[in-house]
Amino acid sequence: MSEHRINIFLRLRPTKGQLCKYEALDENTKIVVEVPRENLAQEVINNQKEKHEFSFNHVFDRDTRQEDIFNKVAGPVMNAALDGFNGTVFAYGQTGSGKTFTLTGGPEKYEDRGIMPRALSMLYSQFKKRTDYTYQVHVSYLEIYNDTGYDLLDPALETQAKSLEDLPKVSLMEDEDGNIHLRNLSAHPASTEEDALNLLFLGETNRATSETPMNLASSRSHCIFTIFITATQVGSDVTRKSKVHLVDLAGSERVYKTRAQGDLLNESKYINLSLHFLEMCIVALQERKGNKKAFVPYRNSMMTSVLRDSLGGNCKTSMIATINPNKDHTDESLSTCRFAQRVACISNAVKVNEEVDPQRVIKRLKKEVADLREELALLRGGDEEETELSEETLKHLRAKVDEFMVDPSPESELSIGPHMGKLRYCIGYLKTIARSGGG
Repeated sequence: MSEHRINIFLRLRPTKGQLCKYEALDENTKIVVEVPRENLAQEVINNQKEKHEFSFNHVFDRDTRQEDIFNKVAGPVMNAALDGFNGTVFAYGQTGSGKTFTLTGGPEKYEDRGIMPRALSMLYSQFKKRTDYTYQVHVSYLEIYNDTGYDLLDPALETQAKSLEDLPKVSLMEDEDGNIHLRNLSAHPASTEEDALNLLFLGETNRATSETPMNLASSRSHCIFTIFITATQVGSDVTRKSKVHLVDLAGSERVYKTRAQGDLLNESKYINLSLHFLEMCIVALQERKGNKKAFVPYRNSMMTSVLRDSLGGNCKTSMIATINPNKDHTDESLSTCRFAQRVACISNAVKVNEEVDPQRVIKRLKKEVADLREELALLRGGDEEETELSEETLKHLRAKVDEFMVDPSPESELSIGPHMGKLRYCIGYLKTIARSGGG
């Protein structure tokens, strides 16, 4: 088990209007934000400092490409997942600062694809290269709206859900070991990249969004797209199981700026409360560095319960903070940067998730027993060696060889039993196929 500190990144979204004064330093690992006194919020006292400096693993300017974002933020997490480590990438920031665009991308240009579709493309591309492993993938998509979970990939739905009421509710269950399980959340097999992308896009169409003064398509919920990966090395009994959470947190809001009313106001309260609980967990995890027994209030909300492993658990985690550099949003940008600095102090204890598959062990042992019996029979010899093979037997052997030749599985076998006559015939038939160009 090794220690992994959460990586933090900052992205500035393209924006219109007057920008706040900022400067990226030290090869884009620091940002200095200058706040003119007349731009300070009313509640901030006058002797507040005007320049604020924050450190990040990388600061992405307003013209950064989606590909560069993925390669630095999510690429290492996905590579680690292929090796058996759990991973999480989550976006945090003010509403309208570009979180959803960063994670899912834009609909107009292919190069605008976000972290989620790029992560899936990378996985299936790597599967083709890592031929010494076999992989299985399942995906799930959870939405947390007003602290209630919903399954965005309900298998009973044949078309897009008209409202959240059409989706099954998901509840939390905790086992005796303290592990969290999500009841009523479906996990769908995805044998190809196309299957996985179709599931992602289905979930996206079912998400809850609303128009607000700050954002024409504001995400009103937290959404967690999870990829489950099972990897088995050819000929091995050991299976690696990892999961990756790709998390789009709802945007933090200041109600006096959004002028929210009715349902929007109620949604804002739930969003801000859940983000407050997230911050409480971050603060508690900081305090736990000096006191391992310090209590971390994960159970305060569904979102923090689901992300327990991502924050302080067995997981390689990256956070991308998004800000709107418009002068009118300076206070929110500073708040986002401060939150990121606290997240950067958290360390996770990570390990490869390996387990022995008992079914594979049984299968291997049975094969070893069968091989030993065949070897023993060959050593003993027998009258059947001299028996001439019938035409029906030869036809059966040719069929078995043909089937063996077209089987793409690296674990396929040509089993003909402990009979030297059959063995010689099959070898001769294989030579015939080889001379004729592969059949």
